[in-house]
Order: sequence, then C-alpha cells, then structure tokens
Amino acid sequence: MTQELARDPWRLLLIEDDRELVVMLSDVLRDEGYAVDVATDGQQGLHLGLTRRYDVFVVDRRLPVLDGLDLLGRLRNRAVRTPALMLTAMGTVHDRVDGLDAGADDYLVKPFELDELGARLRALCRRSLAGSDVLRIGSGRLHVGLREVEQADGERIALAAREFALLWVLASHPDAVHTRAELRRLVFQEAPASSIVDTYVYYLRRKLGRQVVRTVHGLGYRLGAL
Repeated sequence: MTQELARDPWRLLLIEDDRELVVMLSDVLRDEGYAVDVATDGQQGLHLGLTRRYDVFVVDRRLPVLDGLDLLGRLRNRAVRTPALMLTAMGTVHDRVDGLDAGADDYLVKPFELDELGARLRALCRRSLAGSDVLRIGSGRLHVGLREVEQADGERIALAAREFALLWVLASHPDAVHTRAELRRLVFQEAPASSIVDTYVYYLRRKLGRQVVRTVHGLGYRLGAL
C-alpha cells in the first residue's frame, strides 16, 4: 500500500471477527497512518459507529451477533453517512448488490491485495472529506472549510479552533450522546482541566444560543439546533 495521508490520521473503524486478519490489517493500516479502532462483532461495531466519529468503516459481511448488512442498515437509518467498505468472501453480483443496497459504498472480495484495499480506502476517505464541507445543524449549517456557522437568517459566525472542533464532533453524529470523557479525548487531548468540555460548551452557547448543544443529564452532550 502507498502512503497518502498528509493530515491528522484518518479515523478508521475495522469491524471483523477473524482475529488473524484483524491483527494483520490493524498493523498494516496503522503503518499507513490510520488511527484504527477494532470491533469483533456487529453489536460492538454498531455502538462504536453511533458514538464515535470515523472517516471510514471497514465491515466484514459475516459477523457474530449482528451481521454486516444489518449493521450498515442500522447505521444508515441513524443518519451515519460515514463511507463504508464491505469485506466478504461472498462475491456474486447478487451479494454485491445486497451489500451496496444495505449502505456499503464499496465492496471488496476476500482474498484481496493490500494495495487494492489501500487505494479503495483512500478514495473513500477523500469522499468523506469532500462530503463534510457542510454539516446541517437544524435549520443552520456548519461550514467546515471556513470554520463558520451559518444561521437560518443567513448570519455567519466564526468559531475558534476548539469551538469548531467540539461542534463538528457533535454535528458529525447528530443523534449520538457524547460523554464528557469522550469529547475530551476527541477534542481536548492535551488539556489538563477536567472541566474543559463544559467550558467550551458554554462558549458555543454564548455565541450560538443555548439550544445549539443539548445536555443529556447523567450522560453528556448531544447536538441541538440553531
């Protein structure tokens, strides 16, 4: 595979129950610069896909607990649009059509060449980046490249880097509830203060209105609306 990652690491969720393949792919993908999380059954993959932000999914079709088709269908029904590559030993036209109809963006039949896997993943990551230029927040929009929020009346509000990063994580999975620990890990890794997430939620609410971030008592925060 050819190195082509010139930004913060692409976040990849590998959902695969073959332990040997998991070890091999995880090592190869991390060497290529991906930040890799692993789920070994469909239920765990569903939980991670709903609660964490990823740039691309790699999903085995035949998974324990929840198979790959059902997993992708549930993610798409929850408005998770992260590009997904399905891996499978089932390579008939009918099988590929089923995978694509379930929500896969690409389909790779086992056994496969690592160079081909790498090329397909890079294409999906570029699609993920292109598709994230504008995110909806209720009746408003988050302009990723400009780091601005456009409100329903057309007014644009610039965000500081950490304000933007926090809002982007929430907007990427609008139905998910994020714990403070998760948001701190994703947005404020080096910050020593445990209250840093609450502080930046306050900043966002001060700029955009209290409704932009909803508090889920006892759990954390989720996206609200403008």
